[in-house]
Amino acid sequence: MTDSNIPQLSERETEEGLSQARSSPRRRYPKLLHQPGAEFNQVFNFIMRDSYMQPHLHPGEEKIEEIHIVDGSVVTIFFDDQGAVSDVVLLEKGGVECVRVPAFAWHTYVMLSDSAITYETMMGVYDPTTWKRFAPWAPKENTTESEDYLMILRDSVQKRLLASRKGCDESA
Repeated sequence: MTDSNIPQLSERETEEGLSQARSSPRRRYPKLLHQPGAEFNQVFNFIMRDSYMQPHLHPGEEKIEEIHIVDGSVVTIFFDDQGAVSDVVLLEKGGVECVRVPAFAWHTYVMLSDSAITYETMMGVYDPTTWKRFAPWAPKENTTESEDYLMILRDSVQKRLLASRKGCDESA
């Protein structure tokens, strides 16, 4: 999917979405573009830097998630079944702008900018009881443990990204 396939947000929609995210206890706000019961799900997520999303997976072969960066800087983190980081993908304009999250893959995100906006798509009719499964090895949202875990994740991915950049610089 190219940027031309991403619906456009007006300045007003952007401001409203970020305002909603700032005032939300979860520090993020989803702007749904699809109708309830739709097979193809589309959402803009407005996310603040201190938002923590418990690592999760989407159980279902059709639940392949595409995450496109609209604004800001976001790291998508993938985990193995024990909770060890297996891969990170930095999403930012002018770099990697989209990541595909396979079904059954543990993942979350960490914001590197003060706020970020993503456009996400996934197939499958939304049912809150089957849409996602939370990682048992990660803290639940809005807990003291989740704040600490988010800081650990952010530090870990920043070190990993810095190390990967050094490797490229050294070989140039």
